[in-house]
Amino acid sequence: MRSPEPPAIAYFSVQMEPTTPQSRPPDQNQDQNPDSLDRACRGLCEAYSDGVFPMCEPGGEVYWYDPDPRGVIPLTPGGVRVSRSLRQRVRSGVFEITTNRAFERVIRACAQARPGRDGGESWIDERIIALYCAMHARGHAHSVEAWRTGGDGSRVLVGGLYGVHLGGLFAGESMFSRPQLGGTDASKVCLVHLVAHLRAAGFTLLDTQFHNDHLARLGCVEIPRDEYRRRLGEALARQAAWGELKVERAMAMAEIHRNDAEARR
Repeated sequence: MRSPEPPAIAYFSVQMEPTTPQSRPPDQNQDQNPDSLDRACRGLCEAYSDGVFPMCEPGGEVYWYDPDPRGVIPLTPGGVRVSRSLRQRVRSGVFEITTNRAFERVIRACAQARPGRDGGESWIDERIIALYCAMHARGHAHSVEAWRTGGDGSRVLVGGLYGVHLGGLFAGESMFSRPQLGGTDASKVCLVHLVAHLRAAGFTLLDTQFHNDHLARLGCVEIPRDEYRRRLGEALARQAAWGELKVERAMAMAEIHRNDAEARR
């Protein structure tokens, strides 16, 4: 995948106190060349390996975060919560689910300002987009996409998510849906497929970074920073390959959730 040509990418250093967000003003004179991109990607991989991740503020500063507690979705059976309506969405096959077909389109859709965000602003700017596209090109970031067929027969991207992959860690970054294009619950369906894929591929840690009510309804729980770092170390020691996303895995997982729900009645 060809990386875009945005403003300069900072080389993110992770030498800092991890207890509070740290301001790292970007270097606007950083050259856009392969060596620069390689350094930036190495720096970002080091940051994730230390449990730290960047977010861009509306003013342009990059802040590093190491939340305590940390949000995760367990990859154990039953870790992700699949409601009856979501289960029906997954099993209906209304969406075509793919992986790594449209990474840049997914991150740009996630970057669009949406109602409900503070000030309508996004934490994803052109530097973040460029850096994560470079990570994707190097196999360290992946996307899951949901498509529907438009009235003219074309495929329409109606939802998706993306994140960082290191060892047995997948750090989810952002997700989006386009209900106005028929994408109601598309990001949730992508998440179910992601969890099924990660479990089959041998991943052990799905990091959501933060915890909120929306993620809690999908199974997100909070764990202390020390516990997160312990799990992170175990995940980084694994060699989980991304591989091919198989739709039937999510279908089977949805069926298991249906059976479990009926058994509890």
